[in-house]
Amino acid sequence: MIYLFIADLHLSQNHPRLVRGFLALLEYYRDKHTQLYILGDWFNAWIGDDDTAPWLEEIVQHLKLFTQAGNHIYFQVGNRDFALGQKFLNQFSGQLLPDTYVLTIHHKKYRLEHGDALCTDDISYQRFKKIIRNPVLLGLLKRTPLNFRKKLANGFRKKSTASQQNKAYQIMDVNHHAVEDALTGVDILIHGHTHRPHQYYIHDQQRIVLGDWRESSGEAQVLEILETGEQNFYTWNI
Repeated sequence: MIYLFIADLHLSQNHPRLVRGFLALLEYYRDKHTQLYILGDWFNAWIGDDDTAPWLEEIVQHLKLFTQAGNHIYFQVGNRDFALGQKFLNQFSGQLLPDTYVLTIHHKKYRLEHGDALCTDDISYQRFKKIIRNPVLLGLLKRTPLNFRKKLANGFRKKSTASQQNKAYQIMDVNHHAVEDALTGVDILIHGHTHRPHQYYIHDQQRIVLGDWRESSGEAQVLEILETGEQNFYTWNI
């Protein structure tokens, strides 16, 4: 059994190299008895499980082949694709995980999450997240026309990009106390979101930050853990 962890792919029809890199990853691990964990921002934007497009259908077909080979896919929502639900995952027998999830591998407890909840110093973002992720509002948005949701998603992306340009580096990174709280009761914390891949050792605990997928360099940092607990944090070329 291989446990594979990735995050922040930001797939879209405008980034075909990233899509090809993901499909290649699925093919590489298809016959390796793999549990794939995608920890948020799988897609650059997600306007609802009713959205369809040829590039997306191709991804779904490859995901079906992956799970039909006996592998498993687990997904946690990120700040870009928080509207993605179980309906989409049902197409290829995927499973939606809660915002935080504890996985045990070789007697060690791993806490999985996207990572945005750890950035508590970014107060404006946390306020926005609380509003947009409200189940009532999210339910209403899913009932609006597809074209309206596309325009809304484009507006959110532009606003997010502009906001990040005016924020200090430290504000958009994780808060030390939030990390300490997240490590309570577990051995290892795995997350993405910050786009700053690295491994940190905090006394007898560990924090692993997954890397984002970069079209310009064609690289991504992904994490592979074997049943024995052996870790391989390596560069996946896309």
